[in-house]
Amino acid sequence: MDTNGSGALEGAVIAVAGAAGPAGRATLLRLAEAGAVVVASDADAQRLAEAVDAARYAHGGATVTGDTVDLLDLGAAREWADKTEKEFGRIDGLVHLVGGWRGGASFTETNPADWELLEKLLIRTVQNTSLAFHDGLLRSDKGRYLLISAAGASRPTAGNAAYAASKAAAEAWTLALADSFRKAGGEQGPKAAAAILVVKALVHDAMRAERPNAKFAGFTDVTELADAIAGLWGRPAQEVNGQRLWLTPEP
Repeated sequence: MDTNGSGALEGAVIAVAGAAGPAGRATLLRLAEAGAVVVASDADAQRLAEAVDAARYAHGGATVTGDTVDLLDLGAAREWADKTEKEFGRIDGLVHLVGGWRGGASFTETNPADWELLEKLLIRTVQNTSLAFHDGLLRSDKGRYLLISAAGASRPTAGNAAYAASKAAAEAWTLALADSFRKAGGEQGPKAAAAILVVKALVHDAMRAERPNAKFAGFTDVTELADAIAGLWGRPAQEVNGQRLWLTPEP
């Protein structure tokens, strides 16, 4: 399946968690352009509605819907997954873009409250979405669960202990999901895939406008991330399942 052009994901049903931020907006646009039915969620109802409207407007006729879903509640996540599959007949992907960052000036200045927040945003939402969408993705002939992670998970810095540990835990959970897909595939290999896209950090046009002299070295533009996300339906599940796919040079 070629995912470079319009219509390449025609008929695919893809859910995007954390869809209202810059990366989410770019991903909605890219998936809609490729012909997917896009089911978006975010905790911020107003920003979500704006993101959904922008994707619909940019690609007239595209099916892009939005729901405010409490992804800290496993029951709510399961209800979202079940509703999506029932309404559209299938579920082919979950893109996890729920983010958040907290850090300190040094290791000893780490605030335990940062961990409490990041554990919810970066770990529990991964747990709940993966558990909720697991069976539906296995029923698809091209199921994909995609986690966006950070290079800092592999090389944590002193002031980023809580953030790096949260990202590392989310990666480990996603790799366990990948192992479940591998085992379900048996000798034929996995039909569904769970993969991790690793960035140093993300950059978008508004950031460049605010800091016109900044180089943002090693950063990944949100449009590049969206292209990489869309492209993973065009690669065999066995090739991407359980992989860390680096969009920035490996440390």
